Amino acid sequence: MSDQTAGGMAHHGHRVPKAEFFVYFAMIFMLALPVQMVAWLASVLWRLHMPASGPLRRAWADAASITPQIFRG
Repeated sequence: MSDQTAGGMAHHGHRVPKAEFFVYFAMIFMLALPVQMVAWLASVLWRLHMPASGPLRRAWADAASITPQIFRG
């Protein structure tokens, strides 16, 4: 069996995301934003304290975790 790391390239280079990825990311972000705004507001009103992360950060995190799952496969 030959050594695949002999050429010095032990891993693949970083891929640049395509336009399709950004389109899906934007769509998911725009759908997650109202949901996270309602969830954030409900948390503020019912628990009477400010959550650690705001609705924008939570929607961004949702889009950042869901979008790559679409392209796996």
